[in-house]
Amino acid sequence: MLGLEYPPIENLVEWPNYFGDGQIWALNKIGIISLLALIIPTVMFLVSKKELVPGGLQNIVEGVVEFIEEQVIMPAIGAQGLKYLPLLLTMFLFIFFGNLFEVIPTFHMPANARMANPLFLALLSLVVYVSIGFKEHGFAFLKDTAWPGFVPVGLRPLVGLIELLTVFVLRPFALAVRLFANMLAGHILLVTFGVLCISVFTAGIIVILLPLTFGMLVLLTAFEIFVSFLQAFVFALLTAVFIDSSLNPAH
Repeated sequence: MLGLEYPPIENLVEWPNYFGDGQIWALNKIGIISLLALIIPTVMFLVSKKELVPGGLQNIVEGVVEFIEEQVIMPAIGAQGLKYLPLLLTMFLFIFFGNLFEVIPTFHMPANARMANPLFLALLSLVVYVSIGFKEHGFAFLKDTAWPGFVPVGLRPLVGLIELLTVFVLRPFALAVRLFANMLAGHILLVTFGVLCISVFTAGIIVILLPLTFGMLVLLTAFEIFVSFLQAFVFALLTAVFIDSSLNPAH
């Protein structure tokens, strides 16, 4: 009606390869963003270590490390979980920076709005907490999951099946889908209001609505930054909770 069509949904999430089309090394926008999400925090930590006098960057880096320690590890695992700080910190930063590219000009795409990254991270979380369970408790980890002693004997087969599905399927599935769905929904919402702003701007008869639509776009952009942080925090926190369940299954 306003002379501007909403782009097909596949155009919002599918990107052509920059090079290597059809090859295993093919790289598109999602791949570039994922590489940058890995490189940027790495460079931040390397540069901050070279600062003789603590400056702004070092304060930020130390603040992030302290945040993961105090808000993720200590509440979910306790002091014994500090050895998992590198893993949880890496997950948090990789997800956060990958999400943040949603609001960066020329990119306008969160890497985690495609399922590949969330699925990989969820499977990594699965491997980590299952490996910890077997390392700490041996075969008893699997036995206690499949045959839980905290329920009556008659219910153990049913509860055991549910526990097995929860540990090996539902946990990683929920991790991946939560991250993917939230970022995809935010991406579509921002594109929708962006298209609406352009439509209102080009339709002179309703240009009075432009401040309203543009204001909403600004608010949604700020909200998406918050969601980028929140989803990274939730993913790291749930991974820490799953690690604690492997360390202390009785709890």
